[in-house]
Amino acid sequence: MKMLSCKTPMRLSLCAIAAAALTACGQQPSTTEAPIQDAQPQPIEVKFVVVTMFEIGEDSGDQAGEFQLWKERQQLDTRFEFKHSYHDLFMNEETGVLGMVTGIGTSHSAGAAMALGLDPRFDLSKAYWLVAGIAGIDPADASIGSAAWADYLVDGDLAHEIDAREIPEGWNTGYFARHTKMPNDPNKPTPKGEVFQVNGGLTEWAYQLTKDMELPDFDGLEATRSLYTDHPNAQRKPFVLKGDQLAGMTFWHGELLNQWANDWVDYWSDGNGEFVTSAMEDTGTFMSLSFLHNIGKVDKNRVMVLRTGSNYTMPPPGVTAVDNLLMENEGYAGLDASLESAYLVGTKVMETILADWNTYADEIPHATAMPEAAQ
Repeated sequence: MKMLSCKTPMRLSLCAIAAAALTACGQQPSTTEAPIQDAQPQPIEVKFVVVTMFEIGEDSGDQAGEFQLWKERQQLDTRFEFKHSYHDLFMNEETGVLGMVTGIGTSHSAGAAMALGLDPRFDLSKAYWLVAGIAGIDPADASIGSAAWADYLVDGDLAHEIDAREIPEGWNTGYFARHTKMPNDPNKPTPKGEVFQVNGGLTEWAYQLTKDMELPDFDGLEATRSLYTDHPNAQRKPFVLKGDQLAGMTFWHGELLNQWANDWVDYWSDGNGEFVTSAMEDTGTFMSLSFLHNIGKVDKNRVMVLRTGSNYTMPPPGVTAVDNLLMENEGYAGLDASLESAYLVGTKVMETILADWNTYADEIPHATAMPEAAQ
């Protein structure tokens, strides 16, 4: 028989195996256990997610954007790299509060929400989600600094459009729903991303909890409010209300587009919604959360949307739309007040949920809408 030469590494291994087998001859067989695998870390339980859309400069210590007050005051000090999205995540691991910055626009917000929902580091199955951001606000409904809880999230981008200079006679706009033949076509198609409705019972609960809060009335707000002589609600001090959200990637402004926004929300909500705030992201955020709900990653019934007025969606009497828009671009009149209102109102809801987590982990707070006269 040809003998095995043990000169190469492969043959050395074979020789070692053979030697071990010869050594074991005459001994009782032993059971070899599989190597112990490293235990996978348990995902971190998140109780509350604060969804903001932008920050100005640094995350703390300078001019605040939507995220900064939450980070500083809620001690969101644990940083998690979030390279598969726009901005790193910050968390207070003791309270279970996680803060995120999605980036501006529906594409950013949809991507960020999906990335977080699929991140294996976190257990979001019982987390409550609060969108807390600034917005344009309809002067017919509220004043800058006011805070509006939304039931309906309406997308302002999914549509057909014909330039207004080419619209048929009798049309009041060239903007109309896909798969329809005219503006406000009564043969409305089934929505496919044009409108979402959040958990109305949870929204009503949040509103009832916060509706009597006194919101900050910063210096300078009165001067801006007083210009809106045709809109009594625009002249009020900041207050909490319920009002629906229109999301669109275009920063629009003016009386005519403000009327379009009211009509568009009314159309897609079957007359049940009321346009109050204009922003860019919320339909994208909620769409991703809805998809994540379908696979059990999040509970879309725990989502709340709070928008606070940093500027009006149309100019006051005697000012053109373009002049007012350009002036707002130099700095929103109600920016600081709206940021403070978003934090104060949002925190009231968050702290109430966290204080009774043993209940709210499994039972979503709910309230029935009060009659208008009782509100």
